[in-house]
Amino acid sequence: MADIQAAGPGAEEPAGQQPRSMRVVLLALMITMMLAMLDNMIVGTAMPTIVGDLGGLEHLSWVVTAYTLATAASTPLWGKFGDMYGRKGVFMSSIVLFLIGSALSGMSQDMGQLIAFRAVQGLGAGGLMVGVMAIIGDLIPPRERGKYQGMMAGVMALAMIGGPLVGGTITDNWGWRWSFYINLPLGVVALAAISAVLHLPKKRTQARIDYLGAALLTVGITAIVLVTTWGGTEYAWTSTMIMELIGIGVAALVGFVFWQTKAAEPVVPLHIFRSRNFTLMSLIGFITGFVMFGATLFLPLYQQSVQKASATNSGLLLLPMLGAMLVTSMVAGRVTTNTGRYKAFPIVGGALMVVGLYLMSLMDTGTSRFTSGVYMAVVGLGMGCLMQITMLVAQNSVEMKDMGVASSSTTLFRTLGSSFGVAIMGALFNSRVQEVMSERSGALGAKVTEQSAQLDAASLEKLPEALAGAYRHAVSAGTHGAFLLGAGVAVLALVAALFVKEVPLKGAGPKEDGAGDGAAVKAAVVEAV
Repeated sequence: MADIQAAGPGAEEPAGQQPRSMRVVLLALMITMMLAMLDNMIVGTAMPTIVGDLGGLEHLSWVVTAYTLATAASTPLWGKFGDMYGRKGVFMSSIVLFLIGSALSGMSQDMGQLIAFRAVQGLGAGGLMVGVMAIIGDLIPPRERGKYQGMMAGVMALAMIGGPLVGGTITDNWGWRWSFYINLPLGVVALAAISAVLHLPKKRTQARIDYLGAALLTVGITAIVLVTTWGGTEYAWTSTMIMELIGIGVAALVGFVFWQTKAAEPVVPLHIFRSRNFTLMSLIGFITGFVMFGATLFLPLYQQSVQKASATNSGLLLLPMLGAMLVTSMVAGRVTTNTGRYKAFPIVGGALMVVGLYLMSLMDTGTSRFTSGVYMAVVGLGMGCLMQITMLVAQNSVEMKDMGVASSSTTLFRTLGSSFGVAIMGALFNSRVQEVMSERSGALGAKVTEQSAQLDAASLEKLPEALAGAYRHAVSAGTHGAFLLGAGVAVLALVAALFVKEVPLKGAGPKEDGAGDGAAVKAAVVEAV
């Protein structure tokens, strides 16, 4: 079987179709990407059953928070370790750690154990997406990388639609523990394929790990994620706890930035931000995460509460957005590969996101599913222009030796954007729902949504028709405010895109100036028995 390895100049490049070994590696990478994206969606569906079995309802939010915190905090470290010690070994280590956390989570006997093991799982998950993006960056030149965007966008769309469906099916038929165990066979297949056919240059470095920088970054990210998770839910935004977390987060991140200028081997080399394109892509990635995860959180809620869709159908009703995102991402990738030009896509994508989110903010209790589907498709077209182009341009803006930290930094900004998007749009949504319920139904209406502004289908069915009607108007008002905020934030992505400089994408040819340590990496096939 053929092996895939990074080769220097002079390596012959296969003509025509990708060799079988390259397809095997790409399949393994897509499986790993699927693991990273599916987990929270599958587990979210199983949570009611988990609580019923293990108890500990008061700790429920920590099952998700522990995973999110560990993922966000470890993401930059995995990228740096890959740059320092070699991509393949570090990537496989992150998969193994993720699988260990998955197995232990499935064996949990109480909520405390589940939270702890979810943190272990999250530590591994931090390296999954980064490893995928960095290895693709090593194997495939930027000029050719665009054609694989559709594949990655397809995995993302499949995870968003299939996650809740798979989670529900597994939980109903096999039990909630299999929502974790299902990761094991998929992860083993990915590990076997990567071990057998992927060969990247081994790296050894005498540089010491920047432990102080890693600690400061971890504290800063943890504080930010806790603020966005707890603010307005567990604690009031003006509470002492939130103010203290903000202070700790700001102090830690300021200290981190200062220390990175002094460290011999910084966790995040600040020189990568000297590239205007890299900085702009980080900002656009943050905004895309903000908008995308906010939209996918509130659209199903609107569809279930206002348009009276079932939980399953609300996932399927996202198809216009996700389908448009998939198609546009494939087209953008092909055009980028064929022409080497990409600046138009962030601009068009930013404009479509602004228009689509504004249109979605106009949805009310009388909006038909067809109309809302058209609005969602406009947002999906915008996201498709941005999702993978941001990573492509960011990787093209740095030297090969910084590929890992560039991938992890871009991923981290998108993750933080999603945290902020869910928190800020959620706070605005909750406020508007409470306000409208009070206006339409007085004290009784406010009491109905006192514990949570997001009522499930069962709770909504139990309400008198007058209260249910008031709640539908309240949700419509809440989503109006959330999507209008998203449109305003998306304007920043459009403005940032206007300043992107179209730097030629590195091709698969010989070494280019400034390519860093070694030749411009390209995929080569070495026949083996």
